[in-house]
Amino acid sequence: MKNSPMVWPVLLTLAFSLAGCATDGTPEGAAHLSAAQCRDLTALRHNAPLTSQRNRSELAALKAAGYDPSRWFDPYYPDDLQAAQRQVDRWYQQDCQQVRPD
Repeated sequence: MKNSPMVWPVLLTLAFSLAGCATDGTPEGAAHLSAAQCRDLTALRHNAPLTSQRNRSELAALKAAGYDPSRWFDPYYPDDLQAAQRQVDRWYQQDCQQVRPD
């Protein structure tokens, strides 16, 4: 165990790096959703007709929030999808306050 004192700095560095990834690495106050995503999500929330563009916008927002629909077997489904939906809802509340539905 001669090298064990070197393990702690490495572990701390790794923990801080992962914490930066978990917070998405974006500055506080920066928008997470684009104007087009805000417009499309607002339209979907107001029961506008579904379009492929609106579906793609919603899926892109969910992917940005950490949901990965490409996994063949997802042992965490539907929990991971619901967590991503909650994150998108928080972003929507922050970023899309002024958007009116089409």
